[in-house]
Amino acid sequence: MPKINKILIANRGEIALRIMRTLHEMGIMTVAIYSDADRGGPHVSFAKEAIYLGPPPSKQSYLLQDKIIELSKTLKVDAIHPGYGFLSENADFARKVQENGIIFIGPSPTSIEVMGSKLAAKKAVGKYNIPLVPGTDEPISDLTEAKNIAHEIGYPILIKASAGGGGKGMRIVEEEKQFDEQLQRAVSEAQSSFGDGAVFIEKYINSPRHIEIQILGDQHGNIVHLFERECSIQRRHQKVIEEAPSAVVSPQMRQEMGQAAINVAKACNYFGAGTVEFIVDEKLNFYFLEMNTRLQVEHPVTEFITGKDLVRVQVLIAEGKPLSFKQEELNILGHAIETRVYAEDPKNNFLPDIGKLQTYKRPQGPGIRVDDGFEEGMDIPIYYDPMIAKLICFAEDRKKCIEKMIRAIDGYNITGIENTLQFARYVMKHDSFRSGKFDTKFIEKYFEPENLKTDFSRDEKDILAALSSYIFKQSSPENHSKSNHQLIKKSNWNKRKKRG
Repeated sequence: MPKINKILIANRGEIALRIMRTLHEMGIMTVAIYSDADRGGPHVSFAKEAIYLGPPPSKQSYLLQDKIIELSKTLKVDAIHPGYGFLSENADFARKVQENGIIFIGPSPTSIEVMGSKLAAKKAVGKYNIPLVPGTDEPISDLTEAKNIAHEIGYPILIKASAGGGGKGMRIVEEEKQFDEQLQRAVSEAQSSFGDGAVFIEKYINSPRHIEIQILGDQHGNIVHLFERECSIQRRHQKVIEEAPSAVVSPQMRQEMGQAAINVAKACNYFGAGTVEFIVDEKLNFYFLEMNTRLQVEHPVTEFITGKDLVRVQVLIAEGKPLSFKQEELNILGHAIETRVYAEDPKNNFLPDIGKLQTYKRPQGPGIRVDDGFEEGMDIPIYYDPMIAKLICFAEDRKKCIEKMIRAIDGYNITGIENTLQFARYVMKHDSFRSGKFDTKFIEKYFEPENLKTDFSRDEKDILAALSSYIFKQSSPENHSKSNHQLIKKSNWNKRKKRG
């Protein structure tokens, strides 16, 4: 079995720093990479070694496959951890890494390829009797045939990019007369976003929930699931708040979804950490959506409820070690919620914001975790995802976890840029969220910019209270009388001076 002593993290910011912390605990040396925009980033100073890549744009830095591999060879790196985003689901990169004698901490290039195409993924899982959303199994090539299929499925339908993600190349078609225009838009966006214009049709599910299952598989054929994460609070098809476990998943449903996720992993001979995503309808029927062949942004909530460090397990799997635990040994311990803190203005359609973190104070306390990659005084760069941090809270049950999250949000002090903290607080306080009766249309149904009232930090509230008290005392009748008496005395004194 290979022993990993040195790992290059092919990523930046909070995920690079989060990975490094576990590697440090494992006694593994770390190598950071950085662009001009991240030169002073915490992940750069935390690593044992750091390598400069180039200018801020990703294509000139974090996506330079050959340069990253050559630098890894020069520094005698044993393995590369891709984190999430950038090159994490790039099968060509994974293959090049392996061809150069370096371990890729992730699944095989073949698994990435199969699950990277939604159509290929649907074909792969078909033989395992996994529930699929009604739709086409091939890219749309004949417009007439596609319209006939849409008619059979029944409107509304969804046109989706085969190589898509993050809501790109996705169009809802309410009726047949919209079909041509929406198809053209979906193909165009898919081509520009992914270099692949292939699209297919699925039945559009109204009021869906987005629930995913974390899986782990070793290189000996052992696969387990680590229960579900609820990811239905989204804006523009991208997650904002996640929690584990889900408020609506029963033990039986959890077992069925978990087994379905394991079967998806078996369908592509998967090893490493991965996430199988499902769409769930109003009757709690679940359908396979896609598989993400990497570590997820929201993995900390799973770590809290299972007590497993997923990065540590990823490294052990990459070394060829079998999983050290079985499915029956895993249990749900309490409840965890994650809030993604974005540099976005929720009062202005979540428009990204840039600028300097003039104030940046993290909340503290038992069961509160902040994964971030910034410090006070740093700039939020325009070139990358606008996420500032992930705020994760853990408690013994969902109700207590929600209250802890509210307290943590109130204790998180960020000034200088717009951010989504108060939006997250609004969600935590909303009856729909608290009851567990919500879906992916939460923002569309309930949120209006005017819902966010300007709130103040604890320090600001103390200052305002003191100022209010001072103004009140100054305006009291007693002070008015005292003030008038002083004016009379001053006037009489001036008269004496003139007479003298």
